[in-house]
Amino acid sequence: MDALRAALKESPDVLSFTLGGTIDEETAAAAEADGVPREFLDFCRVLDGASCGPSVQLFGLDEAEEHQFYCEPVVDSPLDLSPHKLFCIGMTNQTPVFLDRASGAVLGIPAEHWEWVDAERFDQLAPGVEAYFLERLATFDEYKRLALVDDELVEYDDWLKLLRRAGLSG
Repeated sequence: MDALRAALKESPDVLSFTLGGTIDEETAAAAEADGVPREFLDFCRVLDGASCGPSVQLFGLDEAEEHQFYCEPVVDSPLDLSPHKLFCIGMTNQTPVFLDRASGAVLGIPAEHWEWVDAERFDQLAPGVEAYFLERLATFDEYKRLALVDDELVEYDDWLKLLRRAGLSG
């Protein structure tokens, strides 16, 4: 995280809102009392959101609270949607990414589904929020794949620039 923050300070050409700040203990305690999962809050104490690009976001606390409607059941969807079971923590290509409240795992739908509500199951993307960030978003090739950045556009993607400058490009 320190390498990303340092690279961002040295990168006036990268959008400054790419990396969020952190939340304090008082904010975390209030959010936990409101039902926000501890696993997500623990991550927000280190990084309160990352806007990796137009198609990949890991929400900060405020933005996550605004997106919990994705956890509500959808008529005719085979997915077991429930705000008691899931917490929406981000978006990838206009598809919500969830935290499983019971296991702490990060869940998404299989890549072959274009309309996420039509998916028949969730796939585990990572065992937790930190692992999701480190293994999927802070990894050059994995982020490039997730964000659907084609080779000709790599040099224009701010998140990939930041990863390279932080020494995380491979």
